[in-house]
Amino acid sequence: MVRAEDGPGVDHISSSGRDQVTIDAAIQRYYSADFDEGSRLTTRTTAGKIEFLRTRELIERQLEPGRKLHIADIGGGTGVHATWLAEAGHLVRLLDPVPDQVERATRVGTFQAVVGDARHLPWPDDHFDLTLILGPLYHLASAQDRHLALAEAVRVTRPGGVLFAAAIPRFVAFGAAWLGEEPPSPLPAALAKLLEAGSFQFDHVAFPGAHFHTAEELITELATAGLTDITCEGVEGPAGPALEVRGTHDDDLLDPALTIARRVGPIPGVRDLSNHLLAWGRVPPLDRPI
Repeated sequence: MVRAEDGPGVDHISSSGRDQVTIDAAIQRYYSADFDEGSRLTTRTTAGKIEFLRTRELIERQLEPGRKLHIADIGGGTGVHATWLAEAGHLVRLLDPVPDQVERATRVGTFQAVVGDARHLPWPDDHFDLTLILGPLYHLASAQDRHLALAEAVRVTRPGGVLFAAAIPRFVAFGAAWLGEEPPSPLPAALAKLLEAGSFQFDHVAFPGAHFHTAEELITELATAGLTDITCEGVEGPAGPALEVRGTHDDDLLDPALTIARRVGPIPGVRDLSNHLLAWGRVPPLDRPI
């Protein structure tokens, strides 16, 4: 992915020293060959199923019964969320940077899917009633690129529309980076930068992460992009990381974990113990009627 205002081949270097072009190449490898994003949210683990169900129910709170919406699914992968939204009668447009994922999404046949960059959307201003950006933020290393992606998402959302953005909490990422190992003392610079600033640079981790948020940081980024009435919840709850480590799908654990996630999802501090954060806000309406 290359920034819209940069020409092809121009590297964008984050404050952590990571090269966004290198990260983008890792994204192509990871989601094309190493990992099945579609199964992650459906059959792979209980944590993935909780993420899917909780994300869906939080989005559904913003859907008006009987009203068909124009919806953008930015970084929508293989179309897991676009599929149920289209089945509900909404007009969905999916965009993802990985051609293999877009090809799989296109096979669903109920929504349009295109290859593209979250920082340079192909759609006109004020086009969508609801916009999802559920993956790109944790693959963008610099605050400048994250702001550009959010600004583009706001641009294509009509005044009064709602935008959802997902992030991965940095404290959960810290645990995942050293899973099964004892963190050294003193902490190496890479671990310190992860805890202090969300920067991520670990060669032994296959996941092409770039930045991991606190809930407060995610809220601030949405507010800086111009959104109002912002809410942020932890998606899977504090059981999420343990269920992910378990690595299997167990229906007996699903309902108890969902109950916990629903009850503690909005609580500051506790929400950062989920595998994912989900925040949403409204594009300010125009002063004149629309």
